[in-house]
Amino acid sequence: MRADPRDAVTPRRPPPNQPLGGGRYALMVGLVLIGLGLLAVRIVNLHVIDRPFLQGQGDARTLRTDTIPAHRGMITDRNGEPLAISTPVVSLWVNPQELPEDTIQRLMLAQALGTDLDQLNERLARFSEREFMYLRRMQTPDDAQRVLDLRLPGVYGQNEYRRYYPAGEVAAQLLGVTNVDDQGQEGLELAYHPYLAGTPGQRRVLKDRRGRLVRDLQLLREARPGGDLTLSIDQRLQYMAYRELKAAVTEHGADGGSLVMMDARTGEVLAMANQPSYNPNNRAGIDPRGLRNQAIVDVFEPGSVMKPLAMAAALESGEYSRDTVIDTSPGWMRIDRFTIRDFRNYGELDLAEILEKSSNIGMSRIVLELDETAVPDKYRQLGLGQSPETGYPGESTGTLPAPTRWSRSQRAALSYGYGMSVSTLQLASAYTAIANRGQRLSPSLLKLDEPPTSTPAIDPAVAYDLLRIMEESVQPTTGGRRAAVPGYRVAGKTGTVRKTAAGGYSEDAYRSVFAGIAPVSDPRIVTVVMIDHPRGGEYYGGAVAAPVFSRVVGNALRLLDVPPDQRSEPVEVDRQNLEPIPP
Repeated sequence: MRADPRDAVTPRRPPPNQPLGGGRYALMVGLVLIGLGLLAVRIVNLHVIDRPFLQGQGDARTLRTDTIPAHRGMITDRNGEPLAISTPVVSLWVNPQELPEDTIQRLMLAQALGTDLDQLNERLARFSEREFMYLRRMQTPDDAQRVLDLRLPGVYGQNEYRRYYPAGEVAAQLLGVTNVDDQGQEGLELAYHPYLAGTPGQRRVLKDRRGRLVRDLQLLREARPGGDLTLSIDQRLQYMAYRELKAAVTEHGADGGSLVMMDARTGEVLAMANQPSYNPNNRAGIDPRGLRNQAIVDVFEPGSVMKPLAMAAALESGEYSRDTVIDTSPGWMRIDRFTIRDFRNYGELDLAEILEKSSNIGMSRIVLELDETAVPDKYRQLGLGQSPETGYPGESTGTLPAPTRWSRSQRAALSYGYGMSVSTLQLASAYTAIANRGQRLSPSLLKLDEPPTSTPAIDPAVAYDLLRIMEESVQPTTGGRRAAVPGYRVAGKTGTVRKTAAGGYSEDAYRSVFAGIAPVSDPRIVTVVMIDHPRGGEYYGGAVAAPVFSRVVGNALRLLDVPPDQRSEPVEVDRQNLEPIPP
C-alpha cells in the first residue's frame, strides 16, 4: 500500500522579518564593538603613540634640511685686482635607482652630458645598489640647466662654488689651488684656508618625491662667506716679471728659474715668478715641476752674489776699508787640498774691483784674515739659514753649516757662496739690508697696513759703502753691464754657480744669478733673478740673469712712477747722515 504524500511532515519556516535570536544578535553587536574598539585603539596609536615616528617618516619624505653654500673669500693684489675668486657652479648627480632604464632617455642624458652611452650605462651599473652618483662636477649654470631641462627622473642639481684664477699661470705657485670640494691644497690657498673658507648655512625646505623644491620653510643658519685676502703682489709687476722670466728660460733652453722683487722700504713682495708653471684653471696634463714655488721652497748655492754680504763683515771689522788693496796674484791659491781660481790673474784689486771682477782669491784672502765666525755670523744676521716666516707651506730655511770649528777652505768657500744654500726669497731679503741703511726687512706676502718689522744687520755706513761699491759693478765695462737700466742708477752683483753632480760639481751645468737694487740714490726695489741650467753658449749670470733684471726693474720703476736718478756727475754725500750734500 503506497503512502500518501500529504501525510509527510513539512518543516516550518519562520515568517519574514522575524528578529534573530538573542544569542546571534549579541554576537554581531560584540563583533561590531570589537571592531570599533580596535579602530579606536589604532587611531590613538597612530595619533598619539606613533605620531612622532610617523611624522618623522613623513617629514623625511617631504621635509629636507638643505645646505646653503658659502663662497670662499677672494684673493686680490695690493691694488684690489682679483687673483682668485669663487664663481657659482652646479654639480649634477643621479639616483641610479630612480633613473629609468629606457634607452632613449639615457641616450638623451648622455648626449647632454657630452659622454658615451655605454660609459654612462657602465657607471650606472656600478652604482646600481646606491642612491647617489655624480654625473658632472662643477658645471656652469647654463650647461647644467641643459641637463636638468630634460626632466629625467632621478637627475638633480646641487649648487656649489668653483675657484677661478684670472691670472692663470702667472701667479699659480704663489696662490696655490683648491680641490673639487673647494678645500685649499697648495700655496696661500692652503696656508690661509681657515680664513678664506666660508661657513655653509642651512635651511628647511619642502620637496616633492622627486626632490624638487615646493616651499622654503625656515632659515636655520645663514651662510657666512670667507674672508678676503689682500696680497703684497702688484699684478702689473707680476705679469711683467713672469713674462720676462719665461722668455729668458725659453731663450736659453733652461730647466727653469725664479724671480723675487721686494719693496726696499717695506719688505713686501711685489712680484714672485717661477718657471715652469701651470694653468690652475685647467690642470690636465700638468707638469709636476710647475707645482713648486721654487722662489720659496727650493734652495741653491748662491755663488758670487754672496760676496757683497761677506764684504759687509770685512768692512765692519775695521780691518778693511773701501780703498784697501788686495793682491790676488797669481790668480789661484791652494787651501786644504782645494784649489781656488779666478777667471785670470787680476793682480792688485781694491774692494770695489774685487766685486767688479768677482775675484774668489780676493774674497778668500779677506775672510781668512777675519775671525773664523765673522762671515757665518753676518749671514745669520741677514736671515740666512733661518725661516723667512712668511707662513707659506713648505718654505725653506736654507742651510748654513753649524758653528763648529771652521776649516780654512770652508771659510773661503762661504765668502763666494759655496758650501751653503739659500732660496731666492731669502737672498732678496738679505739684500734689503744694503738697500735699507743696514736694516734687514722680513719678507711679507701680504699687504702691510702697519710699519714693517726690521732687524739691524749691517752698520748703516757700511751699507752705504756697499751700495756704492756694487754700483761700480754695473758699469759699461763690467760683467754686470747688462743689468743697467737707462735713466736709473743700479747696484748689483752677478753670480755663476756650478750645479752639484754625483761626486762633486758638474762641468757643464750652471745656475745664473743676479741680485740688484734700484735706484741707488733712494732704493725702492730689490730684485733677485735665478735661471737654472741655461744651455747654449751663454751661462754666466751677467749674460743670462742680468738682462732679465734690467728689463723687469726698468719697467717696474716706470710703472711705480719712480723719477730717474742718473746724473752725469757723481753727487757728494755726507756719510754721517747718509744724505746727499746739496750743491
